[in-house]
Amino acid sequence: MRTWEELERDCGSCTRCGLCRTRHNVVFGVGPRDADVMFVGEGPGEQEDLRGEPFVGPAGMLLDDMLSIIDLGRHNCYIANIVKCRPPHNRDPQEQEQEACIDYLRDQMALVRPKVIVCLGRIAAMKLIKPDFRITREHGGWMEKGGVWFTAMYHPSALLRDVSKRPETFEDLLSLREKLRELQVEL
Repeated sequence: MRTWEELERDCGSCTRCGLCRTRHNVVFGVGPRDADVMFVGEGPGEQEDLRGEPFVGPAGMLLDDMLSIIDLGRHNCYIANIVKCRPPHNRDPQEQEQEACIDYLRDQMALVRPKVIVCLGRIAAMKLIKPDFRITREHGGWMEKGGVWFTAMYHPSALLRDVSKRPETFEDLLSLREKLRELQVEL
């Protein structure tokens, strides 16, 4: 397994897919490298690409607000994405782009060793939980894989577009807090 330094270097110089040609910055990940909770989105947007940090645009501000409800934040969670470069016009990352990047995320997960991974949106849930994951039906549910608990909730950008999903997401956040208590994770 690569060290953090090797992983960041390799990721920063990656040319495995066409997204490398249009990126401003590789968006690697942020947060404590020993966090008990890891959030995984699908890919960077415009603000993330410009700053090189995940979830810093409007969806990121909403994510910060959501996490603060249950005493989580960038100080005690690791935040990353399936793909590390912005897909053009914020389209969904294509399967070959996800495959080109997934080993970086797997190495991040192995280095962080979180107890809980929260998939933000259907793309992340389909990649990390199961290929036929249905976010509208299965968000908030729990699955244990290899000693790590996985759940999914709506992506913050979906909540910006459709505020009617916010009450369900609030319930998912409470479920996350309860799971963390069950696992004796200090917040």
